[in-house]
Amino acid sequence: MTNLNKVVTSLQSEYSRLQKEIESVGKALNALGHASGSKFRAKRTLSKDARERIAEAQRQRWAKVRKQAKQAK
Repeated sequence: MTNLNKVVTSLQSEYSRLQKEIESVGKALNALGHASGSKFRAKRTLSKDARERIAEAQRQRWAKVRKQAKQAK
């Protein structure tokens, strides 16, 4: 029975040590922004030409929608 008590005591101390280790890892993750990258996502910047191409494509899409709506009437 004494051996069983030693094993239980050893497991409890290991459990406590692991809890402390997990807590320190959690603190490190919080300091780094949860390591998901969601807080540190780089903002994309587009060139003036790229913005103009996107805007023109969107104008063409809306023109197509308006033309189809006009034909449906």
